[in-house]
Amino acid sequence: MWKKIGISLVVVIFIITLAVSSGDYMLTKQVSKEIEALFANSDDISDTVFTYEQISNLPEPVQRYFKYSLKEGQPYISYARLKHDGFFRTAENQKWLPITGEEYFTTQPPGFVWVGTVKPFPVVWITARDTYFQGTGNNLIKLFSIITIGDARGKEIDQGTLARWLAEAAWYPTALLPGERLQWEAIDSNSARLVFSDAGITISATVDFNENGEIVRLDTDRYRDSSLEKWSGYYREYKEIDGVTIPTEAEVVWHLESGDFRYARFRVTEIEFNQPSRYE
Repeated sequence: MWKKIGISLVVVIFIITLAVSSGDYMLTKQVSKEIEALFANSDDISDTVFTYEQISNLPEPVQRYFKYSLKEGQPYISYARLKHDGFFRTAENQKWLPITGEEYFTTQPPGFVWVGTVKPFPVVWITARDTYFQGTGNNLIKLFSIITIGDARGKEIDQGTLARWLAEAAWYPTALLPGERLQWEAIDSNSARLVFSDAGITISATVDFNENGEIVRLDTDRYRDSSLEKWSGYYREYKEIDGVTIPTEAEVVWHLESGDFRYARFRVTEIEFNQPSRYE
């Protein structure tokens, strides 16, 4: 009898292992195709270069920011890829969970694909994949890479993912230069209003700068489920990477009636610009 039970357990473990491996393969293949489509839909604008002359009419703190983050002659960033670690949680009473992630961005037009993994228990992992592509957002969550526990779409997700792209543009700052989609408006000596539009969606954000010219905070309205809530990103630990000065730490917060809910803390561990690459 014990021999039969042992054989049965081996078979069950084999089937589970095979299913999980298959799930990992299918999810990786899906994400790879999404990244390929993202890059294929992107225009290469890296032959355009930044000059101080083009920011002469911007609000003073915004000029300070671009002089701090970009050098004269800096090529525009068409796409970026980064890796990060950090901590994440989905509820105010939940403990912080370690997270690792990888994200791919395009700037013309705006878009991204992000994949992150958290492990609430040693043998349990949850994979999240978020996208904004051609004006449409999607949040996908899978247990063991095979069991779908969330697949959110709709106008609220579209708005929320575009707001995320804009908040993360501090990692590819030429995307924050004024253009057809983006305008800066003066507020005071340390803040300015950023207005960005894409695919019929408009995001208005208040951006705070310190004396050095660093963006330290961005405030906007973002959908959380079906309600529009106050949402902020905080930026820290600026470093120069390939001639571009960017924050390497970020924290995001929902400002709810029940109080501030801090739910993600990311630290950039690797970033590259204008180097199309594959997710594997």
